[in-house]
Amino acid sequence: MSTSMNRRNWLKSTAVLASGMAISPSIMNAGHATYKTPTNSRIWERNLRFPPDISKLKARLLANENPYGPSEKTRLAIMESVQMGNRYGHMDAAKLKGMLAELEGVTPDHIMLGPGSSDLLEKTAMITCMNGGNVVSADPAYMSLIKTALSFDAEWRPVPLTSDWAHDLDGMKDAVDKDTKLVYICNPNNPTGSVTDTDKLRAFCDEVSEKVPVFVDEAYMEYRMEGRKTSLVDMIPSGKNIIVCRTFSKVHGMAGLRVGYIVAQPETLEMIRSMVRSNMGMSITSLKGAIASLDDTSFHTMTRDLTKECREYLAGEFTSMGITYIPSTTSFMMFPLQMDGEAYLEQMFKGGVGVRLFEIDGKPWSRVSMGTMDEMKLFTKTLKSVIG
Repeated sequence: MSTSMNRRNWLKSTAVLASGMAISPSIMNAGHATYKTPTNSRIWERNLRFPPDISKLKARLLANENPYGPSEKTRLAIMESVQMGNRYGHMDAAKLKGMLAELEGVTPDHIMLGPGSSDLLEKTAMITCMNGGNVVSADPAYMSLIKTALSFDAEWRPVPLTSDWAHDLDGMKDAVDKDTKLVYICNPNNPTGSVTDTDKLRAFCDEVSEKVPVFVDEAYMEYRMEGRKTSLVDMIPSGKNIIVCRTFSKVHGMAGLRVGYIVAQPETLEMIRSMVRSNMGMSITSLKGAIASLDDTSFHTMTRDLTKECREYLAGEFTSMGITYIPSTTSFMMFPLQMDGEAYLEQMFKGGVGVRLFEIDGKPWSRVSMGTMDEMKLFTKTLKSVIG
């Protein structure tokens, strides 16, 4: 029996995967690089490091978490649903899918739920790259889907972002060949926070999706003031082979509750469901919370406004400190370091501030998530003491 068939049977029969848990090496060791980065890649993400006691952090700004959520309505719904913890959440999953379908302008069979968007990124990579091939994406990029594809012996074809940190759509188009299984786009992009023009991206997806599926990760779209106007989800009802991914982890403030979804052609979702489970890995409390949060638009607006206020504050501080940074429309910002990255990280941790460390083109960069205004003021105070 071929290796690919062994993997196929393994995926079908693995109880861990059936419960919604990831099984590839890079996922089981979340945050640890167990794959070989291509030599032409620009970015190397440091292992996700936490201080010895993360509970002692005064400002936890290392995971793009929403400091304001879940909303009160969501918390109440979750508390009330605990008494139903002895029941499966199939009916609630169906209700949430119906609500999302109405919101996105599609039918429920275009929606697939999962315990967080990363779970759906990884499952898509497993199914599409099971027999190898290659994945085309920007570089730097969010690595969840790419790491999983690499774990299944697929090739990563990284295309450097442009000088203004947008996706090089022409370069990505040229990188697609007969062995390409998926094109991955994260817009706004993580870890850079930068955006690619919606009209240009729409034209790209219209052309490229005729040859290969295009996965558009819109996890941070709701932080943009233009909001859903920048989404490409409206291309799906017209039959385009596009997968759009969303999450309740960011604006909804539900990162620890694990709710995400993808919108795609029904046949694409059926291909994934034929080998993995979807909402079976989701708890009834999370489903009830997501249903309540979906209607709490005032909370979403508050989160977006407060995040924007913190971004603008930090941009002003960076400018006054002479620090260049990548303009962002998300819940995080990225800037280059003029000192050793490991030393910077250790000193920030000692100051009670958690941040992330990356390398791009061999140079250290830091990504800082937006917390509360008090947390951002602590970040800038600590940063000034660290960089001198």
